[in-house]
Amino acid sequence: MLTAPNPCDPAELRAAYGTFPTGVTAVCSLRDGTPVGFAASSFVPVSLDPPLVSVCVQHTSATWPLLADRERIGLSVLADTQGTACRQLASKSGDRFAGVSVTTTQQGAVLLDEAAAWLDCSIHQIVPAGDHDLVLLKVEAMRVHPGIPPLVFHASRFHSLAAAAA
Repeated sequence: MLTAPNPCDPAELRAAYGTFPTGVTAVCSLRDGTPVGFAASSFVPVSLDPPLVSVCVQHTSATWPLLADRERIGLSVLADTQGTACRQLASKSGDRFAGVSVTTTQQGAVLLDEAAAWLDCSIHQIVPAGDHDLVLLKVEAMRVHPGIPPLVFHASRFHSLAAAAA
């Protein structure tokens, strides 16, 4: 028998959120000629017309202020082989881009090579949302890399999608 939901204890709320599988993205740009970025599992496609996507960024992020004024931000949908790169991008210290191969656009968006898809974005709007900001990004250009399966994040672990039955 089901019981009534618990009040929103932060640890239990995090566990509840963790029951929802998501993709993982890298949100990156150049700053003074150096790649800067972070991993985000809060990516959501928003609109086709205009083409908008969103990510959520914690107010405590030390990286977001380095990206918030960039002309372009690269959003890479990570491949199921990029778990190590994702962990590096999520790290609070060290060189997040050590050993990570990237492509940079003329406008400064940084895109991870071998990702499932690339979205070259500009900031459309930033909306305060609790302890995060909801960042709406306008997709200025994009490329899908067919045949590259995405990285899936579920229950605090990375997973691969099973191949579809023929």
